[in-house]
Amino acid sequence: MPTPPHRRRLGRALAFGLVLTTAAVTTNTPVSAGPPRPATPHLGPNVTIFDPSMPVSQIQATLDAAHAAQVDNEMGTTRHAYLFRPGSYGTAEQPLQIKVGYYTEISGLGASPTDVVINGKIEAYNRCLTEGGTANCIALVNFWRTLNNLSLSINAAGQDDCRASANFWAVSQAVSMRRLDISGGGLSLMDYCTNGPQYASGGFIADSRLPATTNGSQQQWLTRNSEIESWSNGVWNQVFAGVVGAPDDADFPDPPYTTLDRTPLSREKPYLFVDAKSKYQVRVPAARRDTRGITWANGLTPGRTIPIDKFFVAKPSDPVRVINAELARGKHLLLTPGVYDVARSIEIRRPDTVVLGLGHATLTAVNGAVPLDVAGVPGVVIAGVTIDAGLKESPVLLRVGQKKGRHHSTPNNPTTLSDVYFRIGGPHIGKTDTALEVNSDHVLIDHTWVWRGDHGVEGFTEGVNGDTDRWRTNTGRYGAIINGDHVTATGLFVEHFQRYNTVWNGEHGTTILYQNELPYDPPTQADWMNGKVNGWAGYKVGDRVRHHTLYGGGVYVFNQNNPSIRTENGFEVPVRPGIRLHHIMTVNLSAGTIDHVVNGVGEAADMDRVGVPVYLKRYP
Repeated sequence: MPTPPHRRRLGRALAFGLVLTTAAVTTNTPVSAGPPRPATPHLGPNVTIFDPSMPVSQIQATLDAAHAAQVDNEMGTTRHAYLFRPGSYGTAEQPLQIKVGYYTEISGLGASPTDVVINGKIEAYNRCLTEGGTANCIALVNFWRTLNNLSLSINAAGQDDCRASANFWAVSQAVSMRRLDISGGGLSLMDYCTNGPQYASGGFIADSRLPATTNGSQQQWLTRNSEIESWSNGVWNQVFAGVVGAPDDADFPDPPYTTLDRTPLSREKPYLFVDAKSKYQVRVPAARRDTRGITWANGLTPGRTIPIDKFFVAKPSDPVRVINAELARGKHLLLTPGVYDVARSIEIRRPDTVVLGLGHATLTAVNGAVPLDVAGVPGVVIAGVTIDAGLKESPVLLRVGQKKGRHHSTPNNPTTLSDVYFRIGGPHIGKTDTALEVNSDHVLIDHTWVWRGDHGVEGFTEGVNGDTDRWRTNTGRYGAIINGDHVTATGLFVEHFQRYNTVWNGEHGTTILYQNELPYDPPTQADWMNGKVNGWAGYKVGDRVRHHTLYGGGVYVFNQNNPSIRTENGFEVPVRPGIRLHHIMTVNLSAGTIDHVVNGVGEAADMDRVGVPVYLKRYP
């Protein structure tokens, strides 16, 4: 098959006027025959646990029904996790071929990824949005799904020639692949088997061993601390950190690769597993510095193990006061799949507390609450949690440390956010001043998508022009504000906020891959002014900062509501010896203009170069 062409991105909002229905998938936890086991913790009706003794046909039917319910359920409320106990699933003659829809987690329950083997495929295809599901096939909105902690031996038996050519994972933001061992065929991060345009806008891989990988139409991607056989293609911004087999970046921007031999700071996401005595545990990996490759090559991932009985296993009906009482007693928190209405903050006050969400557990702000408030203590880990703004404006959705107060943080035990996602608008009206605020020092942000929605369940505003109404109704001024020192972000995706998308005020900050789209929907230039300056940069380093480093950054413009709107700079930073930007770019997605890449430097990303990035290898 010829190499898939590079393609420019169309605005995601063009394709969406859909009101999507919700269909729940509820299955009972299977119990296999055999010797007695310790009791399985009650993880709620939306967690399904598979056992290798179950018939493949039964597992296949369960997962097929789940995909049918979730494949188009972009703005629904159903959340689900499908967990596989250690063992092998599928055979050469009867492979297990899984397709993954919205708000779905597929994870192994082994201590190592090699403890759970899927013989078959685990895939996400384009959604075809017009002509009865046969045209306008894209992956630009394939959000909110998780693949974690297992081995995949690719078996395409029964699929047609195109589908048999790779395992397809055509996804965009809020999708993570972690702790995977994939073999037996190629991996494609685009779906080239459907009727175009086949655009994709992801994504994130960590702690994985991968075969030959086709990036194809993916506009940006971060691969961190992994091993890859080979990598082909890349549209605008492809970053590798600590990856064995990563491509050389000497010819940047053609191809558009940014390669760091080692990751300066990393910590893998906690994972649920079953030990040799069939007891459920949570492994919390340790923070590591200057590393490359996977954590599990020589045995158990370094870190600590916490028994499941040390967790409060929460369900959406549990009051926050109960959750907080359990946290105050010293319990960790496991959020089972579902949507939690949070009218007062869930308060994390004790060092080393772990909050682990399954199946994209979602906290929704009620009455202007701050859904998650983390004290300035070391070692807190928040993972696998989505936070939605509510109808009344919240000051912030997730706060780490207080602006004024003592922060007992340590460089060897950073508070860590892994696969923590934010949404303002979409399934309902959302309002916040700031989505993510980090005031503590020594914090690691390991993959986040901070999204003020550019589309959602339309029809909830009363004006004639829905885009204009969205600007006034779904409000979010700032995506991420980083005030703490020594904060590191690996995979920082922030989009569509109404002022600065990211403001970095702390010293010695490091970002490895930054992706931003400016808001689609300012009604007029007057609505998009920073004082006398046209617009707000997508990435702002505070004027007093003396040390900051960014590797691989992109700011995109699609002023769909008013294509005449201009933004002065994609990036704004102080001009100081300790400020370094490596491999940055701006691009026009077909409406609006960014006049310069950074600080008045760089050509305009305007209507004369739609889809053609403006690159700077370094600044200054």
